Amino acid sequence: MSAPRNELRELFTARYGLDLTSKLPGSPSAVLETLLSHRSIRRFSDRPAPEGTLELLVAAAQSAASSSNLQLWSVISVQDPDRRKRLASAANNQMHVRESALFLVWLADLNRATVLARSLGIEPEGLAYFEMFLMASIDAALAAQNAVIAAEAHGLGGVYIGALRNRPKEVAELLELPPRVFALFGLCLGYPDPNVRTAIKPRLPQSIVLSHDTYKPVKREVVSQYDELMSKFYSTQGMEVPAGGWSLHCAQRVESAQSLNGRDRLKELLLGHGFALR
Repeated sequence: MSAPRNELRELFTARYGLDLTSKLPGSPSAVLETLLSHRSIRRFSDRPAPEGTLELLVAAAQSAASSSNLQLWSVISVQDPDRRKRLASAANNQMHVRESALFLVWLADLNRATVLARSLGIEPEGLAYFEMFLMASIDAALAAQNAVIAAEAHGLGGVYIGALRNRPKEVAELLELPPRVFALFGLCLGYPDPNVRTAIKPRLPQSIVLSHDTYKPVKREVVSQYDELMSKFYSTQGMEVPAGGWSLHCAQRVESAQSLNGRDRLKELLLGHGFALR
């Protein structure tokens, strides 16, 4: 087996903060290089996306797997400047929602299946179960990630906007969502600002996320090493570093209902919007 190509070795090292490439297959792969190069882009140039980009990205999204081929998702391309401004406000004033070339909102969509079933004289009782909302959410996430990979392969970058779930009722009204349709997250896409350099963010070591045959509990000492790695990363990026590193950041993010920034009320909202979640 030949040695991994230099680009792949460098990307793998950046992703984990150390060289673990001795076990990698050596075959060149533009797809792997695109995947390992991923980083969140929040600063965009004013260059518009080429004509046909949106349609290409949706085609990539629809090429993702779909459970039972039910295709329980939809996506809204938001172009109206005022609507973008209001969505940015709903998402904690993230200005890249306004400034990106494309802004897509990905939806768990049980409305379409409801309408189609009833048009055939079938009452879709199965859609009232939590499994179907979960299926729609998974399908939408798979589709969106396909779109991101396609965008990055064409030189664009992007960032997901989960903060749309902080004020879901307002988002639903802005997008005129019917019952049984829920905005899961947004996605900003565009050409990165060439004046802003964004580094690859290290992830947890594979020894933490990868088990063999049975689940293995986390080793605190390994996480402590990752805390140190992330503290160095945030420092080099000019970002605030929590005193306890990544571990403390995660713990504080799940400390209480208040730390969920309004998302603790999602079940109540979903029930009121036609999702029975039995």
